[in-house]
Amino acid sequence: MASCFEQEDSLFNFVVRDGNGVKGLVDSGLSKVPDQYIQPPNERIPEKMISNSPISIIDHQLHTPIDISLLDGPSHDQVAEAIVKAAESFGFFQVVNHGVPVELLESLKESAHRFFEQPPEKKAVYRKGASPSPFVKYGTSFVPDKEKALEWKDFISMTYTTDGDALNYWPNHFKEGALEYLKTASEMVKKILEVLIGAFGVIADESIVDLVDALTGSKMVNINFYPTCPNPDLTIGVGRHSDVGTLTVLLQDGIGGLFVKLEEVEEECGKQKKGGAEEPQWMEITPIPSALVINVGDTLQIVSNGRYKSAEHRVRTTSTQSRVSIPLFSAPLPTQKIGPLPEVVDADGVARYRDFVFGDYLNNFFGNTHEGKKALDFAKIT
Repeated sequence: MASCFEQEDSLFNFVVRDGNGVKGLVDSGLSKVPDQYIQPPNERIPEKMISNSPISIIDHQLHTPIDISLLDGPSHDQVAEAIVKAAESFGFFQVVNHGVPVELLESLKESAHRFFEQPPEKKAVYRKGASPSPFVKYGTSFVPDKEKALEWKDFISMTYTTDGDALNYWPNHFKEGALEYLKTASEMVKKILEVLIGAFGVIADESIVDLVDALTGSKMVNINFYPTCPNPDLTIGVGRHSDVGTLTVLLQDGIGGLFVKLEEVEEECGKQKKGGAEEPQWMEITPIPSALVINVGDTLQIVSNGRYKSAEHRVRTTSTQSRVSIPLFSAPLPTQKIGPLPEVVDADGVARYRDFVFGDYLNNFFGNTHEGKKALDFAKIT
């Protein structure tokens, strides 16, 4: 098997250009990870991290789900406070009673496995340049043309334009389910954003509705597939990054492997100190049945003038089972101008980010490899 890919170009062509993906490597009888997938030591996620003793306060915040349905009742203020606190600290939290049918979530995960278990030629029809729609793309890794070490992941991304386009061009395996997921989860996203923007206390209610619409004008569903890996300690499923958009909703399966970087480590006594000066602190977001994961993206960090933190995260591979995850990305349209909200800048006394057209930020983000939150440098005022 290894001899088939002794030349770097032959592996790249097989995986990327021919559309076989990582799944094709695994199906060909792979017994060890090819050199092109071996990450530098500082980028790997050792298995010992999974068994690290969690810090109890952080563990409670990240793994005690927020009941979103309570926003519509007498507990609204307490739930809103929990959402704001999570967005200000780690940028990650989990939610239940979110309005997305649990049966739909289970069906999506099953459909995702069926899609990626297909022969390569069935998936390759959605490759860039071959896909029946420019808004549907099948690929592997992040930007394989530029990466020094490839990510152990295949995916298909589906950008929403209209219901008709989705039903015509999205893969039959999950087009109806993915569309329902997008619509029901998007309603939850609006509720959460209304809470987060309303917490500033300086923006009129009618303006909040318009702002939420502007920050979520673009929506995309990804179906990510992480095949079993013979050497998980040498690879990554997704490298360190924060999401480019406003809010991300993530459906995990029960396998786990999603890690969030803890920018601030809270000790038992409640005192905060900066983590990462010597060794970055990471914690796994353990899957909770029927829950969805919410994380803050760069856009929300920028418009909040840094009050809310986009969450740096990464994904570990596994040798035991193939894993799927299904994120819904909400972001501004590429033509939308964004920047820190003037009301928030006035309250803070300083603007930490500049104004720009969101499409320029997208080009910067997707024109480079994953490197933590470095993409934010594009918008920072120094």
